[in-house]
Amino acid sequence: MVVTPAFLDRGRPDVPDLVVPAGVTPFHLAGRPVRGRLVRLGRLAEALLSRHDNPPAVSALGGKALALVAALSTALKFQGSFSLQIKGDGPLGLLLADCTDTGSLRFYARGDAEALDTLLADHPEPTDRELTGAGYLALTVDQGPDMDRHQGIVEISGDTLAAMATHYFETSEQHACRIMLAARQTPEGWRAGALILERIAATGGTVDGVVNGDVGEALDELGEDAWDTAVVLARTLTDDELLDDALPPEMVLHRLFHEEDLKIGQSRALAYGCRCSRAKLTDVLERFPEDDLDHMAEDGQITMKCEFCNIDFRFARGEVGRHLA
Repeated sequence: MVVTPAFLDRGRPDVPDLVVPAGVTPFHLAGRPVRGRLVRLGRLAEALLSRHDNPPAVSALGGKALALVAALSTALKFQGSFSLQIKGDGPLGLLLADCTDTGSLRFYARGDAEALDTLLADHPEPTDRELTGAGYLALTVDQGPDMDRHQGIVEISGDTLAAMATHYFETSEQHACRIMLAARQTPEGWRAGALILERIAATGGTVDGVVNGDVGEALDELGEDAWDTAVVLARTLTDDELLDDALPPEMVLHRLFHEEDLKIGQSRALAYGCRCSRAKLTDVLERFPEDDLDHMAEDGQITMKCEFCNIDFRFARGEVGRHLA
Protein backbone atom coordinates (compact mmCIF):
# COMPACT_ATOMS: atom_id res chain seq x y z
CA MET A 1 0.00 0.00 0.00
CA VAL A 2 1.31 3.44 -0.97
CA VAL A 3 1.14 5.93 1.91
CA THR A 4 0.86 9.61 0.95
CA PRO A 5 3.48 11.73 2.76
CA ALA A 6 1.95 14.22 5.20
CA PHE A 7 3.26 17.23 3.28
CA LEU A 8 1.39 16.03 0.17
CA ASP A 9 -1.81 14.90 1.92
CA ARG A 10 -4.43 17.48 0.98
CA GLY A 11 -7.43 15.35 1.87
CA ARG A 12 -10.15 16.92 4.00
CA PRO A 13 -10.69 15.69 7.55
CA ASP A 14 -13.92 13.99 8.58
CA VAL A 15 -16.16 17.07 8.51
CA PRO A 16 -19.65 17.59 7.05
CA ASP A 17 -19.85 17.76 3.27
CA LEU A 18 -22.79 20.13 3.40
CA VAL A 19 -24.02 22.70 0.87
CA VAL A 20 -27.03 25.03 1.18
CA PRO A 21 -27.94 25.79 -2.46
CA ALA A 22 -29.85 29.04 -1.82
CA GLY A 23 -27.90 30.35 1.14
CA VAL A 24 -27.78 33.95 -0.12
CA THR A 25 -30.55 35.62 -2.10
CA PRO A 26 -29.58 39.00 -3.60
CA PHE A 27 -32.23 41.55 -4.57
CA HIS A 28 -32.75 45.18 -5.45
CA LEU A 29 -35.66 47.59 -5.70
CA ALA A 30 -35.91 48.80 -9.30
CA GLY A 31 -35.72 52.56 -9.72
CA ARG A 32 -34.74 52.96 -6.08
CA PRO A 33 -31.28 53.29 -4.53
CA VAL A 34 -31.69 50.09 -2.52
CA ARG A 35 -30.03 46.68 -2.83
CA GLY A 36 -29.72 43.84 -0.35
CA ARG A 37 -29.11 40.21 0.49
CA LEU A 38 -31.17 37.74 2.47
CA VAL A 39 -29.04 35.02 4.11
CA ARG A 40 -30.26 31.67 5.41
CA LEU A 41 -27.65 29.25 6.75
CA GLY A 42 -30.21 26.51 7.42
CA ARG A 43 -28.58 23.20 8.47
CA LEU A 44 -25.17 24.75 7.89
CA ALA A 45 -25.50 26.76 11.12
CA GLU A 46 -25.92 23.57 13.14
CA ALA A 47 -23.01 21.88 11.36
CA LEU A 48 -20.64 24.80 12.01
CA LEU A 49 -21.66 25.83 15.51
CA SER A 50 -22.23 22.42 17.08
CA ARG A 51 -18.60 21.35 16.46
CA HIS A 52 -17.56 23.69 19.27
CA ASP A 53 -18.34 23.29 22.95
CA ASN A 54 -19.36 26.94 23.41
CA PRO A 55 -22.09 28.34 25.68
CA PRO A 56 -25.30 29.10 23.73
CA ALA A 57 -24.69 32.86 23.95
CA VAL A 58 -21.31 32.46 22.22
CA SER A 59 -22.77 30.12 19.58
CA ALA A 60 -25.54 32.65 18.91
CA LEU A 61 -22.97 35.40 18.34
CA GLY A 62 -21.01 33.01 16.11
CA GLY A 63 -24.11 32.27 14.06
CA LYS A 64 -24.76 35.97 13.53
CA ALA A 65 -21.12 36.49 12.55
CA LEU A 66 -21.35 33.69 9.97
CA ALA A 67 -24.54 35.13 8.49
CA LEU A 68 -22.94 38.58 8.36
CA VAL A 69 -19.78 37.50 6.50
CA ALA A 70 -21.90 35.46 4.07
CA ALA A 71 -23.98 38.55 3.31
CA LEU A 72 -21.09 41.00 3.00
CA SER A 73 -18.76 38.73 1.01
CA THR A 74 -21.35 38.06 -1.69
CA ALA A 75 -21.62 41.78 -2.38
CA LEU A 76 -17.96 41.86 -3.49
CA LYS A 77 -16.01 40.63 -6.49
CA PHE A 78 -12.86 38.93 -5.24
CA GLN A 79 -11.00 35.65 -5.15
CA GLY A 80 -9.95 34.51 -1.72
CA SER A 81 -11.56 34.98 1.68
CA PHE A 82 -13.58 37.67 3.42
CA SER A 83 -13.23 37.64 7.20
CA LEU A 84 -14.68 39.22 10.29
CA GLN A 85 -12.52 39.46 13.40
CA ILE A 86 -13.61 40.79 16.76
CA LYS A 87 -11.00 41.17 19.47
CA GLY A 88 -11.98 42.58 22.83
CA ASP A 89 -11.20 42.63 26.54
CA GLY A 90 -14.39 40.82 27.54
CA PRO A 91 -14.94 37.16 28.44
CA LEU A 92 -14.96 36.34 24.71
CA GLY A 93 -11.57 37.62 23.69
CA LEU A 94 -11.57 36.59 20.04
CA LEU A 95 -14.13 35.71 17.38
CA LEU A 96 -13.29 34.84 13.77
CA ALA A 97 -15.64 34.06 10.90
CA ASP A 98 -14.84 33.97 7.20
CA CYS A 99 -16.36 33.16 3.85
CA THR A 100 -14.56 32.42 0.59
CA ASP A 101 -15.57 33.70 -2.84
CA THR A 102 -17.16 30.28 -3.42
CA GLY A 103 -19.29 30.53 -0.27
CA SER A 104 -17.33 28.28 2.11
CA LEU A 105 -17.83 29.30 5.75
CA ARG A 106 -15.91 28.63 8.94
CA PHE A 107 -15.95 29.96 12.50
CA TYR A 108 -13.88 30.02 15.69
CA ALA A 109 -14.25 31.70 19.08
CA ARG A 110 -11.85 31.81 22.03
CA GLY A 111 -12.76 32.99 25.49
CA ASP A 112 -11.91 32.85 29.16
CA ALA A 113 -14.01 29.97 30.50
CA GLU A 114 -14.07 31.29 34.07
CA ALA A 115 -15.00 34.82 33.00
CA LEU A 116 -17.71 33.46 30.70
CA ASP A 117 -19.18 31.37 33.52
CA THR A 118 -19.24 34.41 35.80
CA LEU A 119 -20.94 36.57 33.17
CA LEU A 120 -23.53 33.94 32.29
CA ALA A 121 -24.33 33.29 35.94
CA ASP A 122 -25.24 36.97 36.36
CA HIS A 123 -26.62 37.51 32.85
CA PRO A 124 -27.88 34.27 31.22
CA GLU A 125 -28.65 36.18 28.00
CA PRO A 126 -25.83 38.72 27.70
CA THR A 127 -25.58 41.28 24.94
CA ASP A 128 -22.95 40.80 22.26
CA ARG A 129 -21.04 43.73 23.77
CA GLU A 130 -21.05 42.13 27.22
CA LEU A 131 -19.41 39.08 25.64
CA THR A 132 -16.76 40.95 23.66
CA GLY A 133 -16.07 43.93 25.88
CA ALA A 134 -14.19 46.90 24.44
CA GLY A 135 -11.91 46.38 21.48
CA TYR A 136 -12.05 46.42 17.70
CA LEU A 137 -13.90 44.91 14.76
CA ALA A 138 -12.00 44.24 11.53
CA LEU A 139 -13.24 43.23 8.08
CA THR A 140 -10.57 41.87 5.74
CA VAL A 141 -10.42 40.76 2.11
CA ASP A 142 -7.46 38.41 1.59
CA GLN A 143 -6.78 37.41 -2.04
CA GLY A 144 -3.61 35.48 -1.39
CA PRO A 145 0.11 36.27 -0.98
CA ASP A 146 0.42 37.92 -4.39
CA MET A 147 -2.29 40.54 -3.69
CA ASP A 148 -2.56 43.32 -1.12
CA ARG A 149 -4.92 42.65 1.77
CA HIS A 150 -7.73 45.16 2.18
CA GLN A 151 -8.71 45.72 5.79
CA GLY A 152 -10.95 48.10 7.68
CA ILE A 153 -10.83 48.40 11.47
CA VAL A 154 -13.19 50.25 13.81
CA GLU A 155 -13.69 50.42 17.54
CA ILE A 156 -16.44 48.17 18.87
CA SER A 157 -19.56 50.32 19.21
CA GLY A 158 -23.07 49.20 20.09
CA ASP A 159 -24.63 46.39 22.10
CA THR A 160 -25.23 44.00 19.20
CA LEU A 161 -23.15 42.67 16.33
CA ALA A 162 -25.58 44.34 13.92
CA ALA A 163 -24.90 47.70 15.60
CA MET A 164 -21.14 47.08 15.53
CA ALA A 165 -21.24 46.30 11.80
CA THR A 166 -23.48 49.31 11.12
CA HIS A 167 -20.95 51.51 12.92
CA TYR A 168 -18.25 50.10 10.63
CA PHE A 169 -20.17 51.11 7.51
CA GLU A 170 -21.00 54.54 8.87
CA THR A 171 -17.37 55.31 9.72
CA SER A 172 -15.31 53.35 7.19
CA GLU A 173 -17.54 53.00 4.14
CA GLN A 174 -19.64 56.11 4.82
CA HIS A 175 -22.86 54.88 3.30
CA ALA A 176 -26.19 53.97 4.82
CA CYS A 177 -27.04 50.37 5.59
CA ARG A 178 -29.57 48.40 7.60
CA ILE A 179 -28.37 45.13 9.16
CA MET A 180 -30.59 42.52 10.79
CA LEU A 181 -29.02 39.40 12.28
CA ALA A 182 -30.53 36.44 14.11
CA ALA A 183 -29.26 33.11 15.44
CA ARG A 184 -30.72 30.66 17.93
CA GLN A 185 -31.32 27.01 18.69
CA THR A 186 -34.51 25.58 17.25
CA PRO A 187 -36.02 22.08 17.47
CA GLU A 188 -34.07 21.32 14.25
CA GLY A 189 -30.79 22.65 15.65
CA TRP A 190 -28.95 25.97 15.32
CA ARG A 191 -30.21 28.37 12.67
CA ALA A 192 -28.81 31.75 11.61
CA GLY A 193 -29.78 34.40 9.10
CA ALA A 194 -29.34 37.99 8.00
CA LEU A 195 -31.08 40.72 6.04
CA ILE A 196 -28.78 43.45 4.74
CA LEU A 197 -29.97 46.62 3.01
CA GLU A 198 -27.55 49.08 1.43
CA ARG A 199 -28.27 52.49 0.01
CA ILE A 200 -26.52 52.83 -3.34
CA ALA A 201 -25.91 55.88 -5.52
CA ALA A 202 -28.91 57.00 -7.55
CA THR A 203 -28.51 58.00 -11.19
CA GLY A 204 -29.98 61.24 -12.38
CA GLY A 205 -30.78 63.23 -15.49
CA THR A 206 -28.00 65.09 -17.27
CA VAL A 207 -27.83 68.08 -19.59
CA ASP A 208 -24.85 67.94 -21.97
CA GLY A 209 -23.21 65.42 -19.66
CA VAL A 210 -23.63 67.59 -16.54
CA VAL A 211 -26.04 66.63 -13.79
CA ASN A 212 -28.92 69.09 -13.70
CA GLY A 213 -28.97 70.62 -10.22
CA ASP A 214 -32.76 70.71 -9.80
CA VAL A 215 -33.13 67.15 -11.12
CA GLY A 216 -30.32 65.93 -8.90
CA GLU A 217 -31.87 67.51 -5.81
CA ALA A 218 -35.26 66.03 -6.61
CA LEU A 219 -33.71 62.59 -7.13
CA ASP A 220 -31.90 62.87 -3.81
CA GLU A 221 -35.20 63.56 -2.06
CA LEU A 222 -36.92 60.67 -3.85
CA GLY A 223 -33.99 58.42 -3.04
CA GLU A 224 -34.14 59.37 0.64
CA ASP A 225 -37.87 58.64 0.73
CA ALA A 226 -37.37 55.29 -1.03
CA TRP A 227 -34.57 54.33 1.38
CA ASP A 228 -36.63 55.29 4.44
CA THR A 229 -39.56 53.24 3.14
CA ALA A 230 -37.35 50.19 2.55
CA VAL A 231 -35.92 50.43 6.08
CA VAL A 232 -39.39 50.71 7.63
CA LEU A 233 -40.53 47.64 5.70
CA ALA A 234 -37.40 45.68 6.66
CA ARG A 235 -38.06 46.37 10.33
CA THR A 236 -41.28 44.35 10.11
CA LEU A 237 -39.26 41.17 9.53
CA THR A 238 -39.26 38.96 12.63
CA ASP A 239 -36.54 36.59 13.79
CA ASP A 240 -39.02 33.72 13.37
CA GLU A 241 -39.45 34.56 9.69
CA LEU A 242 -35.73 35.05 9.16
CA LEU A 243 -34.89 31.62 10.60
CA ASP A 244 -37.85 29.54 9.36
CA ASP A 245 -36.58 26.85 6.96
CA ALA A 246 -40.12 26.28 5.71
CA LEU A 247 -40.47 29.88 4.54
CA PRO A 248 -38.73 30.31 1.14
CA PRO A 249 -36.48 33.41 0.83
CA GLU A 250 -38.49 34.65 -2.15
CA MET A 251 -41.66 34.56 -0.05
CA VAL A 252 -39.99 36.55 2.73
CA LEU A 253 -38.76 39.22 0.31
CA HIS A 254 -42.11 39.36 -1.48
CA ARG A 255 -43.92 39.97 1.79
CA LEU A 256 -41.56 42.81 2.64
CA PHE A 257 -41.06 44.58 -0.69
CA HIS A 258 -43.72 43.45 -3.20
CA GLU A 259 -45.01 47.03 -3.56
CA GLU A 260 -41.49 48.43 -4.16
CA ASP A 261 -40.78 46.84 -7.57
CA LEU A 262 -38.75 44.00 -6.06
CA LYS A 263 -36.22 42.27 -8.33
CA ILE A 264 -34.68 39.04 -7.05
CA GLY A 265 -31.29 37.93 -8.36
CA GLN A 266 -29.59 34.56 -8.73
CA SER A 267 -29.15 32.84 -5.37
CA ARG A 268 -25.68 31.83 -4.14
CA ALA A 269 -24.72 28.61 -2.38
CA LEU A 270 -23.04 28.39 1.03
CA ALA A 271 -21.03 25.42 2.28
CA TYR A 272 -19.13 24.01 5.24
CA GLY A 273 -15.71 25.39 4.53
CA CYS A 274 -12.88 24.60 6.89
CA ARG A 275 -9.77 24.52 4.68
CA CYS A 276 -7.41 22.56 6.93
CA SER A 277 -5.47 19.51 5.76
CA ARG A 278 -2.47 17.49 6.89
CA ALA A 279 -0.45 19.15 4.13
CA LYS A 280 -1.19 22.67 5.41
CA LEU A 281 -0.40 21.80 9.01
CA THR A 282 2.74 19.96 7.94
CA ASP A 283 3.85 23.16 6.21
CA VAL A 284 3.45 24.98 9.53
CA LEU A 285 5.43 22.33 11.40
CA GLU A 286 8.24 22.39 8.83
CA ARG A 287 8.96 25.98 9.83
CA PHE A 288 10.06 24.89 13.33
CA PRO A 289 13.63 23.84 14.10
CA GLU A 290 14.24 20.15 14.68
CA ASP A 291 14.78 20.68 18.42
CA ASP A 292 11.37 22.36 18.75
CA LEU A 293 9.71 19.49 16.88
CA ASP A 294 11.37 17.06 19.27
CA HIS A 295 9.94 18.95 22.25
CA MET A 296 6.46 19.02 20.69
CA ALA A 297 6.40 15.26 20.32
CA GLU A 298 4.81 13.14 23.05
CA ASP A 299 5.28 9.39 22.77
CA GLY A 300 6.58 9.97 19.25
CA GLN A 301 3.47 11.93 18.15
CA ILE A 302 2.94 15.63 17.44
CA THR A 303 -0.67 16.81 17.81
CA MET A 304 -2.05 19.95 16.15
CA LYS A 305 -5.64 21.12 16.45
CA CYS A 306 -7.59 22.94 13.75
CA GLU A 307 -9.51 25.46 15.83
CA PHE A 308 -12.10 26.00 13.08
CA CYS A 309 -13.29 22.41 12.69
CA ASN A 310 -12.14 21.28 16.18
CA ILE A 311 -10.22 18.27 14.88
CA ASP A 312 -6.84 16.99 16.15
CA PHE A 313 -4.24 16.05 13.54
CA ARG A 314 -1.54 13.65 14.70
CA PHE A 315 1.84 13.30 13.05
CA ALA A 316 4.52 10.75 13.76
CA ARG A 317 7.68 12.68 14.61
CA GLY A 318 9.37 11.08 11.60
CA GLU A 319 6.74 12.49 9.21
CA VAL A 320 7.84 16.09 9.60
CA GLY A 321 11.17 17.78 9.14
CA ARG A 322 12.68 15.18 6.81
CA HIS A 323 11.76 16.43 3.36
CA LEU A 324 13.58 19.75 3.91
CA ALA A 325 16.86 17.96 4.37
